[in-house]
Amino acid sequence: MRELTVDLGERSYHIYIGEGLLNEADTYFSKHGISNKSPLLIITDTNIAPLHLAFLEERLQGGGFKAFSAVVPSGEGSKSLSMLEELIAKALDAGLDRKSTIVALGGGVVGDLAGFVAASFMRGVKFVQIPTTILAHDSSVGGKVAVNHPKAKNIIGAFHQPEFVLYDLNLLQTLPPREVRSGLSEVVKHGLIWDASFVQWCEDHADRLLALDADSLGYALHNGCSVKASVVSQDERENGLRAILNLGHTIGHAIEAVGGYNGLQHGEAIAIGMVGSAKLGVRYGAPEEVYTTTKRVLAKCELPTALPEHFDVDAIMEAMMHDKKFAEGTMVFIVPSAIGEVEIKSDVPVAWVREIVEELKLEVEQL
Repeated sequence: MRELTVDLGERSYHIYIGEGLLNEADTYFSKHGISNKSPLLIITDTNIAPLHLAFLEERLQGGGFKAFSAVVPSGEGSKSLSMLEELIAKALDAGLDRKSTIVALGGGVVGDLAGFVAASFMRGVKFVQIPTTILAHDSSVGGKVAVNHPKAKNIIGAFHQPEFVLYDLNLLQTLPPREVRSGLSEVVKHGLIWDASFVQWCEDHADRLLALDADSLGYALHNGCSVKASVVSQDERENGLRAILNLGHTIGHAIEAVGGYNGLQHGEAIAIGMVGSAKLGVRYGAPEEVYTTTKRVLAKCELPTALPEHFDVDAIMEAMMHDKKFAEGTMVFIVPSAIGEVEIKSDVPVAWVREIVEELKLEVEQL
C-alpha cells in the first residue's frame, strides 16, 4: 500500500492507495474518527451500486456503523441543484446529524456531488472519498466540490476537504475501456505540469496502464496524487499555484458544456484542451516539442487530440466566457513553457483562443 498526506495543518488528511483496501473500510473509518453513533450516507451511482455498494455497506455495518445509501443516475447530469436537493432529503430521511459523514463511492461526478452535499448539509459535515475510477485520482484530492449550471461546469461549489481518501485499485478492474482512457488524461496532465520524466514514463507504460496492470496503476496514481497533494498543500483555495492544475480545462470544460455534459467524457475533453494549450504555448515561444509530445503521449493513451467537427466554435467561445477562469474581459490560460513546466497567462488574446479552437478541428488524430 502507498500512502500520501495532503498537508493542510489541522485539516491535513491521508490518501491510501492499494489493492483490497475496501475489505478494511470499517478499520479506516474507525481509525479516522468517523462516528458509529450518527448515521452515515453512502452516495454512489447506477454504474457502481451493483458492483460495490452492498459490499461496502456490509463492511461498515459489520464494523458497527449505521450505513444508509443513495444511488444517483450515472453521468455528469447528476451534478445538479435538483439532485443536491434530493440527496439532502435522503440525508434528512436517514436521520443524519452534525456528526454524520457523507461517503462518496464512485468517480469524479459522485465525488463532486457527494462532497457538495457534505459541504451544504447542516453547513458542513464530514466527508470520505472512495474513488472507483482513474479519473477520480484528481478530483478526489483537494476538496473542490461542486455541481453544474446548464451554462457552466462546476460554477456552484465550495472547498470541503475529505477526512481521508481510500483508493482501492481492485475497484478499477471493473472500469469500461473508455473510462480507463478518460482517466489517463488527468494522469498525463500531472506530468505535463510538474514532471517531464513522468510524462515519458506514461508514454513508455501506456499499454500497461490501458491493461489495468496493478503495479503500473499504483505507481501512476501515486505520482498523480503526489503532484495534486503538493500543489494543494501550497495553495488550497486556488489563489495562485493551484491554477496550474487546470491545464487543458478552459477549453475542455467549454467542450463539455457545449456537448450538454453527455457527449465527450471529461478526460476526453481535457485531452483535447491540453493539445490546445500546447499549441498556445508554442505561440508564446515554447519549443515545438511541447505540442508534439503532448499530442503523442495522449494518443498513446488512446485519447482524442482533435475537436470533433460537429462542435460549434462560437458556442465553445461563449461557454468559455462563463468559465471561472474568464475575468474582466481577458482569458486566463495555463500554458506550457516546456514538458513538465507551465505558466499562468492572465491576458491571453481572445482572437488567439478562437484560432486555436478552430485549429483543433483540423488536427489529424495520431494513431
